[in-house]
Amino acid sequence: MAKVEDCPGFETFGADVKVARKAKRLARKTLAEMVGIEWRYLANIKDQGAIPSLPVMIQLIKICGLPVERYFNPEIMREESEQRQRVSHKLKLCPE
Repeated sequence: MAKVEDCPGFETFGADVKVARKAKRLARKTLAEMVGIEWRYLANIKDQGAIPSLPVMIQLIKICGLPVERYFNPEIMREESEQRQRVSHKLKLCPE
């Protein structure tokens, strides 16, 4: 399993998943079941900075509503300030 240090653009992935999970009021175990992984694996993504396999990553991005560009095309995201990115992400989590 890759580490955050080896994958530029993924520095905030674990924290972003956690924020989105809490915003959607999902327990860690519930989100893990939705993705089809053990809750400990999900905990390692946040706590250990582990980068999940591509299928798991895609499921987490879809379920959590995370911006794909942030992780796979970080150059685009760098054009915006970090604070603006966080506000934009939180707005995406809000219901219409």
